[in-house]
Amino acid sequence: MLDCSKVGHARRVASRVSRGVAVQLDRVRRVFNNTHVVIAGMDLRIDTGEFLAVLGPSGCGKSTLLRMIAQLAEPDSGQIRTEPDGERFQTAFVFQDAHLLPWRDVLDNAALPLELMGESKARRDEKARAALDQVGLHDALDRYPAQLSGGMRMRVSLARALVTEPRLLLLDEPFAALDEITRFHLDVQLRELWQRRGMTVIFVTHSVSEAAFLANRAVVLARSGGAIKLDRILELPAVRNNELRGDPRLGQEMRLLLGAIEE
Repeated sequence: MLDCSKVGHARRVASRVSRGVAVQLDRVRRVFNNTHVVIAGMDLRIDTGEFLAVLGPSGCGKSTLLRMIAQLAEPDSGQIRTEPDGERFQTAFVFQDAHLLPWRDVLDNAALPLELMGESKARRDEKARAALDQVGLHDALDRYPAQLSGGMRMRVSLARALVTEPRLLLLDEPFAALDEITRFHLDVQLRELWQRRGMTVIFVTHSVSEAAFLANRAVVLARSGGAIKLDRILELPAVRNNELRGDPRLGQEMRLLLGAIEE
């Protein structure tokens, strides 16, 4: 647990929080260059198994929030408590760029976290094949990144994140650079993976339609200071598919999210 009232500099110690809570932020503050307040005193609870979308204008602190939860950046004050309790590889991060190693084929790229964990070649290949099968790449195991489309590279990145069976999956605009059709397919696939695995997902996006389609809860951050302008449970069916895209309920949720962003 972070307790910056007792130390001179923010220091993270992952700890178990109350049952049913995946991430708890209490008065979290992040300042750049000692002058620019990116996040000012944020309070946020994310329950275990929740799919949360984080929306807001560019520069409002969405990615900074995600990086602090992932322990890739430290808050200047406040507390961040996470479940699982700091076990290595129990949290996975998917970036906007797939960051695949060009000299490794699809199977070996997906298996990389297991290799770093010291798993045997046979065991990591088995797990990587299973993860790649879940994202629809069972027939591309021996291809290299240069031979893949943008959507396929992102699927490898997603499989690499899933291969350790994380309980918390963080995604920072992973589909932003993809064409709309590919993005639609990956949205459906990600939603199905979340339902199948029961993990907690935090998904940062600029897309109102993507947030409404994917998440069961959405928060909208203010342009400055990272204040939460809207925190809403999305009133949509549990099963999300392409038929939902024409549903007036989805349109209503999109209008509410967009209104919060623009006000």
